[in-house]
Amino acid sequence: MLLEIITPDEMIFTGEVQSATFPGKKGSFQVLQNHASIISTLDRGEMKYTEAGKKPVSMLIEGGVVEVLKNNIKVLVEGIVKEEKKS
Repeated sequence: MLLEIITPDEMIFTGEVQSATFPGKKGSFQVLQNHASIISTLDRGEMKYTEAGKKPVSMLIEGGVVEVLKNNIKVLVEGIVKEEKKS
């Protein structure tokens, strides 16, 4: 799946991922290959993604919107509070 993470100021990440987890307004949810198409608002919280063969990356976002369509995930976030790699 192709994941794009964008803030109003910059492109944070673009690349192929195996999974992504988002802090939805009504609870956290995960997106995997061939996920149904959705558009969802995001709350402030932890967003994670995993690239093939790499450790998961986690970041705290200020909220935003995510669109999943045909294995393309576009995330528009208000801002990144903190970005760190998890082991």
